[in-house]
Amino acid sequence: MTDIPSPEAGPTGARPSGTGPAPGRRGRLRWLGLLLLALLAALLTGFAFFVAGIEGREAQTKRSADGIVVLTGTPDRIVDATNLLIDGRAKRLLITGVHPDTTLAGISRNVPASQEALECCVELGHSALNTRGNALEAAEWARRNHFRSLLVVTSAWHMPRALVELRRTLPEVELVPYPVVPRRAADAGWRGTLGKARLLLVEYVKFLAAYAGVRVWPATASQFGENGGSSGH
Repeated sequence: MTDIPSPEAGPTGARPSGTGPAPGRRGRLRWLGLLLLALLAALLTGFAFFVAGIEGREAQTKRSADGIVVLTGTPDRIVDATNLLIDGRAKRLLITGVHPDTTLAGISRNVPASQEALECCVELGHSALNTRGNALEAAEWARRNHFRSLLVVTSAWHMPRALVELRRTLPEVELVPYPVVPRRAADAGWRGTLGKARLLLVEYVKFLAAYAGVRVWPATASQFGENGGSSGH
């Protein structure tokens, strides 16, 4: 008995080409598209919460702590951290991630009123190459001084990532955030320009990478040498 080709088949009984993917494949593509849309929506929602949590977060805390850690960046951070020390909010101050050639005398030119405090109670950390390195440097300093609490001074948008790294290296120490909005950024309305939107987006991506524990670059100068001289922020 001869088989009769189906009406949808060609002369040889094969399904005509150009009729699109099979139903099973279309279903998989549809689910993949929905998954990508859901992932994008989650990232955008997370970014919105990230920005909302940063906006207007310049520090108002009156808390004191055993020590102060300031992550280098704009001079405003060091000025604010030094003022906290002068006000008696902590015993000692670590400025982490400074250039190898930077000295206390050089820093005092930006904060002239703090010369006495700088000489007695401030230490410089020269080994950190990035935020992970800042956290490692701060952890070594805090444990050496037997500190149980730290005021953490850095920019408002850098604070979430800094806290992730510090909590990972100092789980036993209480961290009190003291976010700083640089004066120029505050005067300009720091969220209102394309450049600052880009800064926040980049910082959000770095925050997610830090949260996930992604390690691409050496964290300290010693690791830099061990890894053949490659580094990044």
